[in-house]
Amino acid sequence: MTQPNSFKASGLRTVRMEQEAIAQLEQRIDADFEQACELLINCRGRIVVVGMGKSGHIGTKIAATLASTGSPAFFVHPGEASHGDMGMITADDVVITLSNSGNTGEMVTLIPLLKRLGVPMISMTGNPDSALAQAANVNLDTSVKEEACPLNLAPTSSTTVTLVMGDALAIALLEHRGFSAEDFAFSHPGGSLGRRLLLKVDDIMHSGERLPIVNENTLLRDALLVMTQKGLGMTAIVSAAGTLSGVFTDGDLRRSLDHELNMATTSIDDVMTRHCKTITLGMLAAEAVHIMEESKINGLIVIDDNDKPVGALNMHDLLKAGVV
Repeated sequence: MTQPNSFKASGLRTVRMEQEAIAQLEQRIDADFEQACELLINCRGRIVVVGMGKSGHIGTKIAATLASTGSPAFFVHPGEASHGDMGMITADDVVITLSNSGNTGEMVTLIPLLKRLGVPMISMTGNPDSALAQAANVNLDTSVKEEACPLNLAPTSSTTVTLVMGDALAIALLEHRGFSAEDFAFSHPGGSLGRRLLLKVDDIMHSGERLPIVNENTLLRDALLVMTQKGLGMTAIVSAAGTLSGVFTDGDLRRSLDHELNMATTSIDDVMTRHCKTITLGMLAAEAVHIMEESKINGLIVIDDNDKPVGALNMHDLLKAGVV
């Protein structure tokens, strides 16, 4: 009968073994790693990742990571490559071959074809004397002392190490290229990350007739009518020249009520917040979130280069847009 703690013990042993295997990679980020990076950074075409079986699954992830971090890449199954997909690989590409043994039949079959094309090859193997390692321009050592599998058969530690080595390549290339957060967002436009990094305040602000705005000397009661009609919990106050003088918010209203001010005779100038926080056209919506959170406010007036209000937005708008 299975002991109650055997699952936990197996899980902990697996984690520790894979941690140890990853730790050994530090010694392998060496001249060979740098040479591989040089081949990839100078690639005029695309990076083609090839792997069979479990290595193929890891290769798909490595290719996806490279592609999403500024290094155009795709995965090719070695079996399909032998039946037509070799046409996807050109002499301008660089090929990364993955195989723990380095002697996988479907992979070895591709060696003369890649050599004929003159395609630079980077191998990731656990056997530096293997056919793939010997044929490659550079071999990255992904060997492990043993698999986490107690039978030392199922690819576990070896696939983890290969994946981490792929990540190391991708991040090294990303940093060398100066790949930015905005570049990353362009590769992920459909997700929340893309929305957060690409959406600008211009895209979500209330403008034109929807912008709550009153002139200086407007009575407080009239300003409240505008706030109610526009429904943003605030209004911009402008000078005779149309520049922003201040803002009046629900918070300002509560403070005004505490002072028992007469709304029918009090001017908005007397109760508005001057030198208020603003954001300019063209700025990212994520920056608006940062300003609001840092200043503990719920809304912002959007101004143009002439300090004139052109829009307004609040935290609800940012939530609705998926930025928060």
